[in-house]
Amino acid sequence: MIIGVPKEIKNNENRVALTPAGVTAFSRKGHPVYVQKTAGHGSGFSDEAYAEAGAVMLNTIEEVYAIAEMIIKVKEPIASEYPLIRENQLLFTYFHFASSEELTHAMIAQKAICLAYETVEKDDRSLPLLVPMSEVAGRMSIQEGAKYLEKPMGGRGVLLGGVAGVKPGEVLVLGGGIVGTQAAKMAAGLGAYVTIMDISLPRLRYLDDVMPANVDTLMSNEYNIRQQIQTADLIIGGVLIPGAKAPSLITRDMLKLMRPGTVMVDVAIDQGGCFETSKATTHQEPTYVVDEIVHYCVANMPGAVPYTSTLALTNATLPYALQLADLGWQAACIKNEELRKGLNIVQGTIVYKGVSEAFGLPFQEVTTVLETAEV
Repeated sequence: MIIGVPKEIKNNENRVALTPAGVTAFSRKGHPVYVQKTAGHGSGFSDEAYAEAGAVMLNTIEEVYAIAEMIIKVKEPIASEYPLIRENQLLFTYFHFASSEELTHAMIAQKAICLAYETVEKDDRSLPLLVPMSEVAGRMSIQEGAKYLEKPMGGRGVLLGGVAGVKPGEVLVLGGGIVGTQAAKMAAGLGAYVTIMDISLPRLRYLDDVMPANVDTLMSNEYNIRQQIQTADLIIGGVLIPGAKAPSLITRDMLKLMRPGTVMVDVAIDQGGCFETSKATTHQEPTYVVDEIVHYCVANMPGAVPYTSTLALTNATLPYALQLADLGWQAACIKNEELRKGLNIVQGTIVYKGVSEAFGLPFQEVTTVLETAEV
């Protein structure tokens, strides 16, 4: 299979979908790899390193899309890329369709094979290709939140760890999954008081056992959230419904319960956000203020630490990408249920229920579409 790696062109997205080590792995199996020049520069990988690993370097993104049977990316295609995508071309990347009706209709129209990192799922319901970036984003949420709590950045002027004689800041983490766990660990390490909320009692019991003494657990419901936001300095939104739109846990009316300068970091923004007032921002303009509350809603947070993020992501994606290349997307998805769950749109048909429900669009079972799909 011919593999294509275009340069990411989303605002301040510095990650790359394949490292030179990944190129070597494909080349040894007989799969030619075409990489757009400078695609790896943001992550610290030179064109020479790719060429030495066996890649053919192409000058433009158009050339990469034109030659590749499988496009491997990090972020979803943006509008300028839509016309480049060919019918039956396999795209393996983060899509987060439920947060973008425009992207969903565009991929339906292009009749591509859209296999989303974020919905590849193991038997234990874990999401192996979302986990590494959730780890990065969870840890970054505290790093960024602490920065925007500074007064010159619009925050309350609170040092999360406090100092002798002064209480530390309070951090509220909504969601006890990968993002929430990593955020709580980072905040606790800084010395903050942390409350982590979830709707699963077994998850809360686990977190209560493993977290340090300055982390409390609390059942997530509207009453408890309204109580906690009144004293929180930093609020992290890390809830996830795989492949579907995130629920709005903090509504516009709740903002008036918070103290001016409180910071909210919405890590769920890729899936539409878990705060009613959330809207996607970029690393160039990461925050905005609503009712004196600072909102940080960058949709590609790990893109700010591309060296770490690229290595973490490609460690997870490469085995799946090799299987797709070796067997072809159809045979690989029939054989591997984890990959099959990653299929969101196949040749113009939505095959992931969360996407169809987000926009009220027609849905077909993936097994039915796989049997009749053109190879």
